[in-house]
Amino acid sequence: MINTLITSKTRIKLLLKFFLNPQNAAYLRGLESEFGESSNAIRLELNRLEQADMLNTEVQGNRKLFKVNQNHPLYSEINSIVRKYFGLDVIVENIAKRLGELESVYLTGDIAKGRDSGIIDLVFVGDVDQNYLISLIGKAEKLIKRKVRYLVYNEEDFKNSGLQEKGMVLVWNR
Repeated sequence: MINTLITSKTRIKLLLKFFLNPQNAAYLRGLESEFGESSNAIRLELNRLEQADMLNTEVQGNRKLFKVNQNHPLYSEINSIVRKYFGLDVIVENIAKRLGELESVYLTGDIAKGRDSGIIDLVFVGDVDQNYLISLIGKAEKLIKRKVRYLVYNEEDFKNSGLQEKGMVLVWNR
């Protein structure tokens, strides 16, 4: 879907990396090894996004750190497109709203880091019917054509787990 609108695979990877999780930050060399692409292709796209004011930069020594500009007027729209690309909108619509006493849903794993691994890792917090959740996950996987892995915590166990500090992205909250 997004591949027909944006023909640069490098630009797509950068948009996924930075716009899905605003806490993601990266250096050129780190992106080079993560993406497995030449630094010139990545640098060109980073410069374009920086010139469009979509990325903020911070110089640290001789390295430039890139991070998304959440104040950009198109940030929320691009974030929405990226979430739809991963199928998160389907998950929220079909799962989170039907589980009863659900408090929040977090995205973790590779996708939270901006890498498309084909697997969506989620953490559900609240009192949910596990059997119903399993059936909804199965339906969502067919719709989005991705594997969904999940963990379920009650609120107290989640607070004590220390997971909140591990680069999770809140995708739904009561």
